[in-house]
Amino acid sequence: MSPITVGVQDGRVVISSRETAAKVRNALRDPHVSLCAFTDGFFGQWIQVDGTAEIVHLPEAMDLLVAYYRDISGEHPDWDEYRDAMVSDRRVIMRITPTRVGPTRHG
Repeated sequence: MSPITVGVQDGRVVISSRETAAKVRNALRDPHVSLCAFTDGFFGQWIQVDGTAEIVHLPEAMDLLVAYYRDISGEHPDWDEYRDAMVSDRRVIMRITPTRVGPTRHG
């Protein structure tokens, strides 16, 4: 696992990553994935999500990348610059459909 920023769109967990990242290559090979999410405070509540990943590549991913950014950070000062960076970085969206979430209580 690696630290990531997550969003939620249409009931699915979404992350942005580079097409060349190990997490993307691994999910393409085996779409069964897990992630562990913490609060902003890090020490405190957390949740594990297991699910099935779908990788959306550019150019289809562009509107999803814009929505992901808006959901997490708000408006970008220069959307053309953002879109150029997404192409240059070879960004993808990974959409995870949860199959199991837990723990249901913290001790």
